[in-house]
Amino acid sequence: MKHVSPLELKDTGGDTDPAAIVTKALGEFQGSFEDRIKAIETKSAERLDRLEAKLNRQGHGAVSDDGETKSFGNFLRNGPDALSELEKKTLAVAANGALTPPEFGREVLKLLRLFSPIRQYARVVTVGAAQIQYPSRTGSTAATWVADTADRTESEPSYAGVTITPYEAATYTDVSNQLLEDNAYNLEGELASDTAESFAIAEGTAFVKGNGTTQPAGLMTASGISQVITGAAGGFPSSTPADVLIGMFHAIPTLWAQRGVWLMNRNTISAIRQFKDGMGRYLLIDDLNNGAAPTLLGRPIIEAVDMDDIGANKFPILFGDLSGYRIVDRVSFQVLRDPYSMATKGQTRFHSRKRVGGSITNPDRFVKLKVSAT
Repeated sequence: MKHVSPLELKDTGGDTDPAAIVTKALGEFQGSFEDRIKAIETKSAERLDRLEAKLNRQGHGAVSDDGETKSFGNFLRNGPDALSELEKKTLAVAANGALTPPEFGREVLKLLRLFSPIRQYARVVTVGAAQIQYPSRTGSTAATWVADTADRTESEPSYAGVTITPYEAATYTDVSNQLLEDNAYNLEGELASDTAESFAIAEGTAFVKGNGTTQPAGLMTASGISQVITGAAGGFPSSTPADVLIGMFHAIPTLWAQRGVWLMNRNTISAIRQFKDGMGRYLLIDDLNNGAAPTLLGRPIIEAVDMDDIGANKFPILFGDLSGYRIVDRVSFQVLRDPYSMATKGQTRFHSRKRVGGSITNPDRFVKLKVSAT
């Protein structure tokens, strides 16, 4: 039986010239090959576009064309009904209708770190429960020397539970409907900045002086922290003020002192800046060349506006390892658009909220200064 090639099986259009048949087949093959290459290139380009968009959303590239940012801006200006299904999918939708893209949340968090230095140095975790408990060791085992057949002494560690409850912080911003309609300014940026500032002020105060019942427990109000007194009723002793700070530095174990930072407000920094040692050298050292934080006894000074001024029975300075303070984020930033409450005034109200808790988990890592004669 004669073998028939695939070329012979194809319709030759009446052409019986072998060379023409081969030429036609090769042409068809080349056309088909080029079409497949174009399809592959198109698909690759689409994949690259999607990858670039994803990287932009994660903060690895320019965000001006970020789909999340555009969708969020559309939501702020026109409300949820104006969003397409694709835009809704790019945003995190909460049960109450609040919408917040991850990029917006990260931007606000970055600003919070600038406003509130406690968050920058503390240990921050995210939880999914109404409360969380951490074990805190209050006692440890102890080995004792014994004779060959003498009785051994029992010892065992002891623990106490530290419960941290996230509390809600909230604020709102009213924006003119005309500004929303005219797209006259960077609404998303303004909202992120204003929100970050208001939450940073609330957080910063709570992380320093919070009562622990309706807000996070503050560093200066937590129990279990040892204290050093100045020895003078209204401030530092005039003859040896630096000795008080040296005593603070050595009041906690070496491991924590080597990781420690000084926490005080600007007025206290001004007073400390004038202290000198016995050789007439200033105790506080500024790294003016590198722009780093000033140091005291080799450890950084962190400025916190919510710390006390120097005064009778006040606590103006804290020294310690801030990783012994834990911040618990329960609900990240949410924004709820309310076009009704201020409708008669031609404004739209934006409600912002988050839930956060905080408390000291390791009080042995800190020491605070009390201004007192005894």
